[in-house]
Amino acid sequence: QVQLVESGGGSAQAGGSLRLSCAASGDRYCSYDMSWYRQVLGKEREFVSGIDSGGISKYADSVKGRFTISQNNARNTVYLQMNSLKPEDTAMYYCKTDRSYGSFCSQTSGHWGQGTQVTVSS
Repeated sequence: QVQLVESGGGSAQAGGSLRLSCAASGDRYCSYDMSWYRQVLGKEREFVSGIDSGGISKYADSVKGRFTISQNNARNTVYLQMNSLKPEDTAMYYCKTDRSYGSFCSQTSGHWGQGTQVTVSS
């Protein structure tokens, strides 16, 4: 069973930066396409950014030019560098495995982390 552990959330002033990390564990043979989502209490969870095995990244329009997604070489950890933060970026941030791959990987996809809170004050 894949486990995702997020870290790096916290509080920042508007215009500041935070860096989120999410490490996947449970199968050393697996690499993952991964993504970040966020959710404000009472609203639906929304896509923020994703990255695939080719290093191709996608971003929500609301974060383009401010956030950067990346992975480690093993492609089992994903990062989200968040710059020029705005109060509207305040949310619980979740990472997700979109696709599991690898010669001996037997994990399914679609696993979620427990979330890390980001709070941006004006």
